[in-house]
Amino acid sequence: MRSVDFAKYEGLGNDFIVVSGPSASTMTPGQARALCDRRRGVGADGVLLLGPASSPGADVKLRIINADGSVPEMCGNGVRCVAIHVARARGTGPRRLVVETDAGPRACDVDLEAGQVEVDMGASQVGGAVVVAAGGREWSLTPVNVGNPHGVTFDAATADDIARVGLSLATSTTFPEGANIEFVRPLGPAGFDVTVWERGVGLTQACGTGACAVTAVAAARGLAPYDTPVEVRLPGGSLFITVRRDGSTRMRGPARLVFTGTAPLEDER
Repeated sequence: MRSVDFAKYEGLGNDFIVVSGPSASTMTPGQARALCDRRRGVGADGVLLLGPASSPGADVKLRIINADGSVPEMCGNGVRCVAIHVARARGTGPRRLVVETDAGPRACDVDLEAGQVEVDMGASQVGGAVVVAAGGREWSLTPVNVGNPHGVTFDAATADDIARVGLSLATSTTFPEGANIEFVRPLGPAGFDVTVWERGVGLTQACGTGACAVTAVAAARGLAPYDTPVEVRLPGGSLFITVRRDGSTRMRGPARLVFTGTAPLEDER
């Protein structure tokens, strides 16, 4: 049986298995699911596969496989983890890196000493609100594209509500390819409490692109300022998001190495 060397990273509790080298180019969704299994594998929300960049100016190419074997276009917390991983390999000191993703290049400013990464997340595209029925009630969702699809709702929701309707909203006909759903509670203009049902993962400790989506909708509605960092509090901790009037978005938050190891590489049991 083959094995794979990996590094386990987390960003606000959103955890990932980072793999580079030959195994990264050949890993199958079944193998990724087996690695992400929290009882029989390493355990993670997803696998981050690193390879040579093909875009001019990029330092590394990132391919993502979620815990269920699906392949998202982008992952904000994952990009921060990759930036820290690559910067660690190159030595100490502040670093500027570009991570190539399926949603386009993401420039990252890395502060290894502080364990912080600020990412240029590109443009946030906010759509018009839609109403989706789930769990015996109607939900007002605002679609947002942050390189991957999101649905943001400011409707009041309990933890039981979110557990009950998260999957239904994420897979509704409004989102043909599925979406991450953000349930938001405003804390005033300074920030928001957010719980995310993540496509391919379920309830998660944090979601970087989700935090960007929430801030973009809030700024468009006048609930948050443009050009000013806004705190988005997730179950795993806070991210600070700045949305410009042209839609460009920056995300700042932590990422850290948890451990390294070697695991058997096999298809899902």
